[in-house]
Amino acid sequence: MSVQVVSAAAAAKVPEVELKDLSPSEAEPQLGLSTAAVSAMGPPAGGGDPEAPAPAAERPPAPGPGSGPAAALSPAAGKVPQASAMKRSDPHHQHQRHRDGGEALVSPDGTVTEAPRTVKKIQFADQKQEFNKRPTKIGRRSLSRSISQSSTDSYSSAASYTDSSDDETSPRDKQQKNSKGSSDFCVKNIKQAEFGRREIEIAEQEMPALMALRKRAQGEKPLAGAKIVGCTHITAQTAVLMETLGALGAQCRWAACNIYSTLNEVAAALAESGFPVFAWKGESEDDFWWCIDRCVNVEGWQPNMILDDGGDLTHWIYKKYPNMFKKIKGIVEESVTGVHRLYQLSKAGKLCVPAMNVNDSVTKQKFDNLYCCRESILDGLKRTTDMMFGGKQVVVCGYGEVGKGCCAALKAMGSIVYVTEIDPICALQACMDGFRLVKLNEVIRQVDIVITCTGNKNVVTREHLDRMKNSCIVCNMGHSNTEIDVASLRTPELTWERVRSQVDHVIWPDGKRIVLLAEGRLLNLSCSTVPTFVLSITATTQALALIELYNAPEGRYKQDVYLLPKKMDEYVASLHLPTFDAHLTELTDEQAKYLGLNKNGPFKPNYYRY
Repeated sequence: MSVQVVSAAAAAKVPEVELKDLSPSEAEPQLGLSTAAVSAMGPPAGGGDPEAPAPAAERPPAPGPGSGPAAALSPAAGKVPQASAMKRSDPHHQHQRHRDGGEALVSPDGTVTEAPRTVKKIQFADQKQEFNKRPTKIGRRSLSRSISQSSTDSYSSAASYTDSSDDETSPRDKQQKNSKGSSDFCVKNIKQAEFGRREIEIAEQEMPALMALRKRAQGEKPLAGAKIVGCTHITAQTAVLMETLGALGAQCRWAACNIYSTLNEVAAALAESGFPVFAWKGESEDDFWWCIDRCVNVEGWQPNMILDDGGDLTHWIYKKYPNMFKKIKGIVEESVTGVHRLYQLSKAGKLCVPAMNVNDSVTKQKFDNLYCCRESILDGLKRTTDMMFGGKQVVVCGYGEVGKGCCAALKAMGSIVYVTEIDPICALQACMDGFRLVKLNEVIRQVDIVITCTGNKNVVTREHLDRMKNSCIVCNMGHSNTEIDVASLRTPELTWERVRSQVDHVIWPDGKRIVLLAEGRLLNLSCSTVPTFVLSITATTQALALIELYNAPEGRYKQDVYLLPKKMDEYVASLHLPTFDAHLTELTDEQAKYLGLNKNGPFKPNYYRY
């Protein structure tokens, strides 16, 4: 392309700047936006043709008698510098309107330059409509509260459908009914059920084992007569598990094990389907225990199975309803915290119910704890802090399966990772994997991020928090909310400042601040999401554990805590292999005899450590 700029003397003969060799592929569509703005937007949604003419509503008005054609090249073209062409009736005329809304300056010698443009804000129609829905309040405090309330659901994939008009009303104060007329539930908004149903349908595509279990076992109804009370994270993946249990014959009542992890639209979809669900995102501590009690204390309904995540439901029934607890046929527990509490009860001789330790099953440890956390730690940190990981110094407290997953992900992103550990075997693994083993006190002043993965208490104390550098990010990937001493931060001399949903600045008197995520609770499920396929493995393990305990002949399981049989672990894994078009090798009779194994498994003894 060549650009000819004529002198003032020749202006009368050549009235405009001539543009040559501008191919159609290089031309910019006639949208009333600057070249930079078009480039920033990228290609149009849906793979449309970037050269297609704009809709009539978006086209600039046709040039009038006093203006000429204009064209600009996208910076992406790279071959030719950006140029503007315009008709000049007077060589001394200083200002003419540029095609993208800016001013063009024309000097007497014919040089064409572009004047600084005024950047105009573009407000989309749906944004305007959304803000008009909100109640009009005056004052900074009211506006801040409105925004923070509406962002409560910002990490749900259906957040845009959330009705924020009734955020001020507690679900406990609402009278809601589903389409069948039932009110035996308490969720944020039953009207969100349709969107929750779509999320559940998406999750079903990534949970092949549960769907296979429905087909294989629903004719037999192995859980017919089972009355299961559950307390887990209420997500789309949990919904698939609950509906699978229902298809296998069980009746279910459910509460949330975490006050931040509930997806409101999924809870609404479950309530609409007839499941008594008592949970919503952002519960208070009082709401949390109220929801658990509503699941348990129902006239004419005696639970006989417990599915727990953290042990809160088990201990609530044990302490408040001891007679009910004695009639339970089995408990399935999936978290390290809950398993620890079960072992404590067993050691004290107070566990009068057989319990299954799912947390220490191979399918839970190696897949949910390791692979799930390896992917979700980055997601949780990105969504809450928008940080870049390259070069950041991170200390991960604990090198169990969760810690291993977190360290691997952060190392791959270029972070400098330190590890603290109490177990010499895990500590040696950390060293062999290339991580520096330290005590927390040694690095607390220099690290940018502190992540706890232990399931213990007071791993990060007030003394550690006082010594942290300014803007240090503190979060927890363990189940329990006791790993970080958050309670010690709720003192008059420290100021709490909400930044966004699940993100707080805690500010010291000298101005130093730390960034606390999810108030010390589980980061990934409180602030982001977790991979559905990995949860399929855990959920299938839970379902099989419930079936095993419920159908076991009397006397097979005593009043103690049991590990999942290895054969069951292998079965769960085999149900997921078809997704990868994977083909297992089969032992010959001679090979099986040589190894002393059954050709169909189990292939490893119970004491084998993967």
